[in-house]
Amino acid sequence: MLRALHLLPSSCHGHAKDMKHRLGFLLQKSDSCDYSSSQGKKEKISSSQRISQEEVRKWADSLENLIHHDRGLAAFRAFLKSEYSEENIEFWVSCEDYKKTKSPAKLSPKARKIYDEFISVQATKEVNLDSCTREKTSHNMLEPTLSCFDEAQRKIFTLMEKDSYRRFLKSPYYLDLVSPPGAGCGPENCKRSHTHTLDCNSNIISQCA
Repeated sequence: MLRALHLLPSSCHGHAKDMKHRLGFLLQKSDSCDYSSSQGKKEKISSSQRISQEEVRKWADSLENLIHHDRGLAAFRAFLKSEYSEENIEFWVSCEDYKKTKSPAKLSPKARKIYDEFISVQATKEVNLDSCTREKTSHNMLEPTLSCFDEAQRKIFTLMEKDSYRRFLKSPYYLDLVSPPGAGCGPENCKRSHTHTLDCNSNIISQCA
């Protein structure tokens, strides 16, 4: 076989080298389309966890639909992190987790942790609450119950609904997910600096067919 290859015209050797070069380029291009953000902390959307376009479109119906879906919550959280305002969704998630507490003995320490982190004057991730709600929540800390953060949580939900949720729906964090299938994966898409991990392999394969 080696002898046969030597007998091939020089033009064939050149063509083979050219094909090898193109294959190498395509493999590199495929690798470059699977990326994470420079901070390496944003949520990724893997191909094994893809959801339907219909499901993604439901997220635009209400904030409730969005944040009660694991993937929707991850996308919204990543968007808020990009705006340095993730404390609101973190507080909401913490309240949801708190309401699932089954042991009465754990209520007080968990409530105090949420209060110190999000509501107190010296909170590291203080959320934007009016003085009345903040005062009522502070009073609830005397005898914490499963509903002691309900009013504060509703206020933060309403705040997100009227503000950050609307911006999210206009951002690449949502629009990239709701774009129709087959929209392509051009250079401009592969260079996005937001949450998603893009999978361009199928597009490249179709172009090479």
